[in-house]
Amino acid sequence: MSKFALIGFPLGHSISGVIHKAGFESLGVNADYEILETPPDDLVSRLKYLKTQDYSGFNVTIPLKLPISLFVNSVDRYADLARAVNTVKIEADKTMSAYNTDVIGFRKSIEDVSLYNKKAGILGTGGAAHAAAVAMSEMNVKEIVFFTRNIPNSIDTMNYMRRKLPDITFNVYQIERISSLEDYAILVNATPVGMLGKAADMKPVYYNTLSTMNKDAVVFDLIYNPRKTLLLQDAQSLGLKTVNGLDMLIYQAAAAQEIWLGKKPDVKAMKIAALEAI
Repeated sequence: MSKFALIGFPLGHSISGVIHKAGFESLGVNADYEILETPPDDLVSRLKYLKTQDYSGFNVTIPLKLPISLFVNSVDRYADLARAVNTVKIEADKTMSAYNTDVIGFRKSIEDVSLYNKKAGILGTGGAAHAAAVAMSEMNVKEIVFFTRNIPNSIDTMNYMRRKLPDITFNVYQIERISSLEDYAILVNATPVGMLGKAADMKPVYYNTLSTMNKDAVVFDLIYNPRKTLLLQDAQSLGLKTVNGLDMLIYQAAAAQEIWLGKKPDVKAMKIAALEAI
């Protein structure tokens, strides 16, 4: 039996095991997928465990998407651009190849949305925000604005993005000072604000601010549980197009399985399993 896992902390909310199980079954693959809570201080020992216990690969979630890159042997283009890793394949010689399938998941979730020459806003500056920026750069956006509480901590990210993606304008603004979003074709929430069990009764942006968006704009909340956060509820009441994080979660998982196994799992079966688990 092949062994795979998810590492990160905390993981009590994760439905990744259910999604991957459905994917493996659709391929007729005998594989196990474990949820392994891994605080940052335990990352090195966890990696040793995964290699010595013959795991074939693993997924990575917060807060390990950025630090994991220090311990792998290679990164793909998406992981390099996003400076974040969410999928690792353990090769036969125990070297580790790292990937970012969040970029694929994000883009597939909004492939019917045109962002050509438009302005995008991203709430947050973590690994998921980086992946969203890379995905939207491939959709030919004109400008990407990050909204954050800590601008000094984001300067390095901005400079990196400007060097790697020189055709796009990057800016960073204070999240508390957002007054109007009328110029934005899409607003992406890449923060945990609104997530079940964390800040489900909170919104990263208030209704009055959201109401300044044009009626053809998109609000994409990367949170998948609850499926309809307060932010998305507000966006729907304003007639805006809304997208939650469930499709992104499924598409990135399917892409991970293709990396591990060389075969594409049944995405519909994975989505049905996810919906039943939420």
